[in-house]
Amino acid sequence: MQNENHKRRNADTVLWGKVPPQSPDMEESVLGACMIDKDALITIIDILKPEIFYDDRNGMICEAILNLFRKTQPIDLLTVTEELRELGKLEEAGGAYYVTSLTNRVASAAHVEHHARIVMQKYISREIIRVSSEATHEAYDDTTDVLELLQTTEKAIYDIASKKSKTAKNISAIISANMEKIKHMKANPDLIAGVHTGLEGLDRVTGGWQKTDLIIVAARPSMGKTAFVVTVAANAAIDFNVPVAVFSLEMSEEQIGNRILSLHSEVDQENIKRGYLTDTEMWKLGNSQKEISHAPIYIDDTPSLSVLELRAKARRMKMRHDIQLIVVDYLQLMTVGVKKGQSREGEVSEISRTLKAIAKELDIPVIALSQLSRKVEERGGSKKPMLSDLRESGAIEQDADIVVFLHRPEYYGIDVDENGESTQGVAELIIAKHRNGALENIKVSFQSRFTKFTNYKQVPTGLKPVKNYYEKEGKEEAPPPF
Repeated sequence: MQNENHKRRNADTVLWGKVPPQSPDMEESVLGACMIDKDALITIIDILKPEIFYDDRNGMICEAILNLFRKTQPIDLLTVTEELRELGKLEEAGGAYYVTSLTNRVASAAHVEHHARIVMQKYISREIIRVSSEATHEAYDDTTDVLELLQTTEKAIYDIASKKSKTAKNISAIISANMEKIKHMKANPDLIAGVHTGLEGLDRVTGGWQKTDLIIVAARPSMGKTAFVVTVAANAAIDFNVPVAVFSLEMSEEQIGNRILSLHSEVDQENIKRGYLTDTEMWKLGNSQKEISHAPIYIDDTPSLSVLELRAKARRMKMRHDIQLIVVDYLQLMTVGVKKGQSREGEVSEISRTLKAIAKELDIPVIALSQLSRKVEERGGSKKPMLSDLRESGAIEQDADIVVFLHRPEYYGIDVDENGESTQGVAELIIAKHRNGALENIKVSFQSRFTKFTNYKQVPTGLKPVKNYYEKEGKEEAPPPF
């Protein structure tokens, strides 16, 4: 690894005609402080890594110090020298004389954290130069796949950014921030803390989709999974102006657009597809277009999207549009990208882990659709799904903060529920896992003509009052009569 580092540094020097960023004095000061003060290493343990040192000798000494720390042995001049000898790297690391000289360079460890951060900053600068140089070299090669290079470079830059250590917060600061939020919620009891779904029962149980949560919405085919997530995404964006990103691997952007038009205008989707529309329906669609056009919904229908591509696109959307919710339709259609020879179960596990990482990284909820196994249909009774029915990977259940099963009894020919009520146009949202809340079954209405989910027993109401649109635009015209 050390020879590789030397080659990279030499290449950088030749390419740019400059010596890579470095601070030998700071490197030596940090190592010296660790050997004269037992508390110094504790202060910088989240920063200190062998690769951040420019001088290979210092990297080897750092490795010896960390080895001693892992073995809970004392760290001083003698123990570090002995550890280097056992590793067979004492002479390569400059010998006992060089190790001794490090302790002579510092009088105390008072500023060790500041010095360590300077060493880290120089390392990050060198990594940026390295990645940029490699990208430049690859870009000049005509055989290079440009899109793959773009993804690789973006990932490399992100990996550099992720090397910055995150400082732990004192509980006092955390509790203080939490109390401010609680006070605000008490003063506004009807306020939903998360992203609104537009479904009162679901918002009551979850408090809206919460930041950093991975929400898995799972069902058998034809249950309305896509209709459900399109409904909640449209509700959030149109009614509450929440920027939403929809990654549709199964349906085209045109189909998603038509679904949003249908559910918002409450014009039969089949009529939209075939063009069998009355003047009144055309008027409804036109007014819905005006309102939807202002909604911050961003649709990406790239097929066979890899999880790395999704991560890169999500970051860009966060930077450009400040998206607050991501929808992925659906998980099993995604790929892991460049990795080969992995089982499908392993791939799905990696995809679910990455989706959870994206939710935490961007500090937003991520909703991913998932298929269920055929075991649901092989069972008797109500055929309600269970966590064990999640297809291809137990990791989905493990990574998810919320698992919602979508169940429509009428699909299986069940006409009445256990209470003797009709199941016509009724769907159940079965919250089978809720890391931070209750498990409940929530009834909602499903209006299949508009591929729309609404509050239970809510009947189609037609377009929202048109006066809202005219008031927004400062117009006084009245809508045409129905």
